[in-house]
Amino acid sequence: MSDSIVISIDAMGGDHGPAVAVPGIALALERLGGRKVRFLLFGDQALIEAELARAPAARAACDIRHTDKVITSDEKAAQALRRGKGSSLWNTVEAVKEGEANAALSGGNTGALMAISKLLLRMNGGLDRPAIVASWPTLRGVTAVLDVGANIESDAAQLVEFAIMGEAFYAAVHGAERPTVGLLNVGSEEQKGHEEVREANRILREAGINIDYRGFVEGDDIAKGTVDVVVTDGFSGNIALKTAEGTARFVRSVMRDAFTSSLQAKIGAMIAAPALRKMRDRLDPSSVNGGPLLGLNGIVVKSHGGADARGYANAICIAADLASSGYAAQIDRNLKQLAAAMPGQGPSDGSAPEPLETSQ
Repeated sequence: MSDSIVISIDAMGGDHGPAVAVPGIALALERLGGRKVRFLLFGDQALIEAELARAPAARAACDIRHTDKVITSDEKAAQALRRGKGSSLWNTVEAVKEGEANAALSGGNTGALMAISKLLLRMNGGLDRPAIVASWPTLRGVTAVLDVGANIESDAAQLVEFAIMGEAFYAAVHGAERPTVGLLNVGSEEQKGHEEVREANRILREAGINIDYRGFVEGDDIAKGTVDVVVTDGFSGNIALKTAEGTARFVRSVMRDAFTSSLQAKIGAMIAAPALRKMRDRLDPSSVNGGPLLGLNGIVVKSHGGADARGYANAICIAADLASSGYAAQIDRNLKQLAAAMPGQGPSDGSAPEPLETSQ
């Protein structure tokens, strides 16, 4: 590859396909400024060309790789593995495997993306399962939460791995020199929670890993921004994510109804417009769209299937940040520290359940 960062794009993935992917690329190029970024777009050439004709700034940075084959949103992961070869999603991930791209991005089927990525790229040495990380707007900025849907349940060893991966991700994407890490639980006391959570807490405290671990955190600590990285299993993480998304939509709806309920309310809305726009932007899912699949031998980012161009651009920027960072090396260092401190504490048997269908 050249000195440019190359990102492969599943242009047919998501609810809107090239109609969002191409404008998203144009916006991402503006945000990335002078950074050299190129794109490989996999999908229907005619549809992609039609969108690129409306976005000349993006056209110069894109190469199209035509394929007629698309994995649909309702296909099971096992089915996608059987018939996925040659599809836009498969080819997007394969470009990373073959060294053509530094990172891959898709807004398509989450289970299929997870299964194909794990098959083609394999896991980073010593890690057991991938995890999907979500960036969460909080009172202090942004908190990374993982896993939010890759694994229905996780044992203590996997939760420790998630902590290592999440800490490295946060440092790479959000620029924190030493991110703080917490383990999601039903209470902050040491005796609270099920056995796997308590054991993960013990390992993180005693293993001597170079992580700023702060112990247990509770659900309300996520929005507070109590720690930079919140670790949990995919079942709890996905429920928390969907709850937060629903709450954000509820708040926006209530505010809209309140400020259009009367003439006085409308006048008040006009006066408060700058503050309301700021609040809307903080609650906009587009501002934090893009969930990397951490733990793979390569960078793969999942965009929300219903993301708009702004959200897609955000996911592209996350992919570019990871591609230009040393986060994989940081994960390796911490895994070696864990292995040296607790030689009997390794990855579990690796039999992963089918991923949840997340909104990320």
